[in-house]
Amino acid sequence: MSDVSIKNLKICGLCFMLMGFSVAGYAESIEESINEALQYYKNGEYKDVVDSLNYASQLIQQKRGGGLETLLPEPLSGWSTQETSSQAMGAGITAERQYSKDSSSITVQIITDSPVMQSMMIMFSNPMFATSGGGKLEKIGCQKAIVKFDPKHKQGDIKIVVANQFLVSIAGQRVSEEDLKDYAKAIDYKKLQSLP
Repeated sequence: MSDVSIKNLKICGLCFMLMGFSVAGYAESIEESINEALQYYKNGEYKDVVDSLNYASQLIQQKRGGGLETLLPEPLSGWSTQETSSQAMGAGITAERQYSKDSSSITVQIITDSPVMQSMMIMFSNPMFATSGGGKLEKIGCQKAIVKFDPKHKQGDIKIVVANQFLVSIAGQRVSEEDLKDYAKAIDYKKLQSLP
């Protein structure tokens, strides 16, 4: 395969990524990239193998991010929301949605495949770590949560680890502790646990 053809393939791949495409398109592009990598490997073009596999990996992460987006809660009564966003980076996959009501704001994030999970697991397994920064261990629904709230400034956050692979974070400004807990309860944790 000539240098021009390889360059054209990479440009096409980038265009696909920028345009966005259907789930079927994702699967097709992922398979194409993996098959491309295999062909490059047979030809001894190892740099292009790495490029193709990295591209396939990025597409898979984007697909997982889209799955996380569907589990972010709809705005609760009286609240409005902006568009949901997700990103896949070396530090993990994050899906995020922001909610607002008057001057109050809440951000809900679901994070996976992140190095931060290790430190969160340590915090959840040792109550001393969980409470050292002013947090308290609580149960929200059936989930163990670390709740931090400053009533004076009306701000705080809730952290929940799900199935040892997802971190749910609910953070708010000019809110009540109950507002944060309501959004924590609005997440379907069973569906989250079943995500591949």
